Amino acid sequence: MPDEILALTDARLTLAGNAGPVEILKGITLSITRGETVGLVGPSGSGKSSLLMLMGGLERATGGKVLALGQDLAAMNEDALARFRRGNMGVVFQSFHLIPTMTALENVALPLELAGAADAFDRARAELVSVGLAPRMHHYPAQLSGGEQQRVALARAAAPRPAILLADEPTGNLDGVNGQAIMDLLFGLRDRHGATLVLVTHAPELAARCDRVIHLADGLLAPEAVAKAAE
Repeated sequence: MPDEILALTDARLTLAGNAGPVEILKGITLSITRGETVGLVGPSGSGKSSLLMLMGGLERATGGKVLALGQDLAAMNEDALARFRRGNMGVVFQSFHLIPTMTALENVALPLELAGAADAFDRARAELVSVGLAPRMHHYPAQLSGGEQQRVALARAAAPRPAILLADEPTGNLDGVNGQAIMDLLFGLRDRHGATLVLVTHAPELAARCDRVIHLADGLLAPEAVAKAAE
């Protein structure tokens, strides 16, 4: 498929548990095309976040294949994976993952600096302005509200202009007003940068804004997701 940006073939994930191996994902075959917005939904423990982590190379599949931009993530060592993510992916987590000793500006500039961008701080400032944080860019995470911290996280993910934007419950720790604002910003970033967006959510209103919704249950694509993929 010429515009395929993520492709999983019988992707599996088994992790060690106290009582022995635990099958988290039991064979996922899925294709996502360039520019598509996909919501991953399902009950807690269904494997949504694990599937997102496989797509981002943050977990390694224990079976099957995961391709991103045509590259086999399993064939890369940790350094190569980190470089690939830095150049091609932005990831937003529920719990922000900001560096507490860095200002908002420094947090956003860091991945750009690591990628060797000479204009890292100029781009970071522009991205913070775009998410409404111009007056707060020199504040530290502890000085920011939850909604403001998630805005910083969104700016950090979007600043490198990634082809793929992954978001794991981006509104999960926020109240309704801040959650709505983050939803609007997330889709605005997608529209502005043309990224493919894959997000995990329990929020029906967020899933409803996606081009496609994929349901998971017990580590497998639910029947409606399989039927949709076969169309």
